Order: sequence, then C-alpha cells, then structure tokens
Amino acid sequence: MKPICVVAPIVLALSISCFGQTVPPAVATEPTHSLPSDPTAVPVSVDELIAEALQANPEIRTAVRRLSLAQLKTNTARSLDDPMLMVRDWDTPLQKPWDLNQAQLMVSLQQTFLSKEKRDLRAKVAGDDSEVAATDLESLRQQVAVEVRKACADLMRNADEMQLHNRQAAVLKEALAAALAQYTTGKVAQADVLRAQIALTRLNEHLLELEQERDDARAQLNVLLGRGPDQAVEIAGTYSIPAALPPIEDLERSAIENRPELAGLRKQILKSKDEGKLTRLGSKPDFTVGLGYMLMPTGTTYRNAYMAEMTMNLPSLNRERHEGEAKQADAATDVSQAELEARTSAVFLEIRLAQIDVRAAQKRIKLYRDTLMPQAEATFKASAAAYQNNRGDFSNLIDSQNMLLDVQTAFYKASAATDTGVAELERAIGASLSTLPGANSAKERVSK
Repeated sequence: MKPICVVAPIVLALSISCFGQTVPPAVATEPTHSLPSDPTAVPVSVDELIAEALQANPEIRTAVRRLSLAQLKTNTARSLDDPMLMVRDWDTPLQKPWDLNQAQLMVSLQQTFLSKEKRDLRAKVAGDDSEVAATDLESLRQQVAVEVRKACADLMRNADEMQLHNRQAAVLKEALAAALAQYTTGKVAQADVLRAQIALTRLNEHLLELEQERDDARAQLNVLLGRGPDQAVEIAGTYSIPAALPPIEDLERSAIENRPELAGLRKQILKSKDEGKLTRLGSKPDFTVGLGYMLMPTGTTYRNAYMAEMTMNLPSLNRERHEGEAKQADAATDVSQAELEARTSAVFLEIRLAQIDVRAAQKRIKLYRDTLMPQAEATFKASAAAYQNNRGDFSNLIDSQNMLLDVQTAFYKASAATDTGVAELERAIGASLSTLPGANSAKERVSK
C-alpha cells in the first residue's frame, strides 16, 4: 500500500500558502475511528464479535459435533458383543434330504462375555478420545478468537488511516481551489497547481487501496463469524495496549497449564497407556456361553433335548502376537511423549516471539508518541514558517510534512501491531494476560 504521506504534503503546503496557516492540524496521539462508511453497519465491539464467532464459526460447529460423537462412543464402550443365534440341521440322509424327521435340528443362543476389567478399560480409552476431542475444540476456539482480534485490529487501523485520508482530502480540495484562484493572479506558480492536482489524483488512488484493505479484512472477519463474506461490519472501541507483560516464567507456566494442545497431548499419552493395558489384558481368555434346543429324529426315545456349551479362546497359544501388540502400544506412548516435549518447546518459542513483538511495538508507540511526533510537528512548523516568509523552498516543506504524516501512520500501525501481538501471546499461553500476576493493562477496550 502506498503511504498517505506521499501525497498529503501538498495539502498543507498549499493550504499554508493560500490561507496563511501557521499551525498544522493536530496530530492524534490516541487512535480514534471514523463513523461507519456503510450506514447499514452497526458498530460492534471486539468482544461481541468474538462471542459471535465462538457460536457461529463453521469449523467450531464441526468440532462440537465431533466432540458429541466421541462422547456418544463412551456410552457404548462397556457394551457386550451382540449375541449369536444359531440354527443347525445335521444327520439328514442324502437319499431323502427332504425328510427332516430323520434329521437332528438344533437352535442355540450364544453370548461372549468380556471381563469387567476389559470393559472398564474400553470405556476409559473412549473417554480419553472424548477428552482429546475437547482439547481440540478448545484449541480451535482460541485460534478463531485470535483471528477475529487480528481482523478487528486491521479494521481499526484501516479506519484510522481512512479518517486521516478524509481529513487531508478535504483540505486538499479547498487548497486546490484556492491555488487556482491565486494562480490566475500570478501569486502561485503553475508547478504548485500541477502538484496539487497530482496529489489529489494520488489521494484518490490511496482511497481505493484503503477500501480494498477494508473489504479484505471484512471478508475474512465475516467468514470467521459464519456470515456472508460481503456483509458490512464496523468495529467499535480502540486498541488493547498493556502497560507491562508478566515475566517469561509466568507465561511459560500458564502455557503448560492452559494451552489446549499440550493438554491434548497429555491426554493422548494417557490414552496410549490405557490402550497398552487393554492390549495386555488380551492375553487373558474370553468366555462364550451357549444354550440350545435340539429336536431329535422320529423314533428316538427322547425327541426333545437341550444343549449347553462353554468355549474360551486360548491367547497363550498366540503369545507372540499379543506381545507384539503390547510393544506397539508402548511405542505409541513414547511417540506421544516425544510429541509433547517437541510441542512444548515450540510453544515456548511462540511465547518468546510474541513477547518480543509486543514489547517492540510498545517501544515504537512510546517513541512515536513522546519523541518523534513532537519533533516532526516542530520541524513542520519551522518549515511552514520559513516557506511563508520566503526563507525556505517548497521541497523542504514537503519533506517535513512527509515525516509528520509518516510518523502518525506508523503510530497507528504500531498500535495495531501491539493489539495483534497481545492476541498471539494470549493464544500462546492459552489464557488471558489479565489472569496472570504481573500483568497491567493500560487501556481496556471501550465501546463508543
């Protein structure tokens, strides 16, 4: 995007030469947002948009259904296998296959029984799956909240730059009209009029770029909210700028306790251990009980009889397989443990990088507000006075105004970068900074 400072200097230069201004427009030290450009859009706070996204985001809704499915599986984990019904006809003579009176007919019902320990472990493994799905859902919610906050920060910065643009465009149009009037009397050089006309054209180009940025950020935000991408949305409030960050140790401790991905990996380790226990229980036999009714051939002393049976598998004869499955379960546990260690290291890196970004943005805000803005404003005033008294040339005035507007635009960007960095940091630690000791928020979001 071309910075507004490229085209705006002509505005104040011409306005000074034409109207005798000696003081530049006030430089805002706190970002403010313009009114909605779309009259149908109602300003909404960032917290309200996050709450809406957590309810309506399509990916979150899918994860909620996935969690419900995992919870339903827990309810059936202790169930026994289906009973088996068997109908058997045997001893039928081949010479008279239709003569069932000479055959033996048996109907039986069989059921395999697992030990209570096995069924309890099955339920526990299913519960582990449910808890892993719950951590995945919480991780997705936090990620969506971060993306919403970042999109809102982009929209707030865009609104600040749009307001600056509108202010400069209004002055430029008046200055251009006055310059044309002065040019007819020979008081203003033709080059200044041409520069003003070019500046106005470049300002219109900059407006198109700002509108494109706004529409892109709106589309991304609307998708996160489960809305149509072209729906108008305006942000109410201001940036969230903390005055101090907690120590790195507190941030890392919070990540270990609250980061959903780390909690999910710890649940995965427990699940792998439970699966290992269940695999080892496979070396114990299961029993199948059957009860049946038998109809004997005609002429038999007792035509009606019953049959009772009990069978069991013999896992001890297939020990190699069960020992191999147990080793696989142990290896899966080791893999999950290694993933937890690697992910913890990556999370600590995320925390450190986000902390660096926030502190750097905070330093830039302080530098722009307390040092560069006053210096740039004083330089511009001096250049304007010199230009009015014919002791300075037009290019110096342009350079000083370029510097002033560049600092103001950079201040907006640093404010948005701080807000984005805070969002990333809270995502990295899995909790709000306000919940940690040592955190101090200098500015809270306020609704207009």
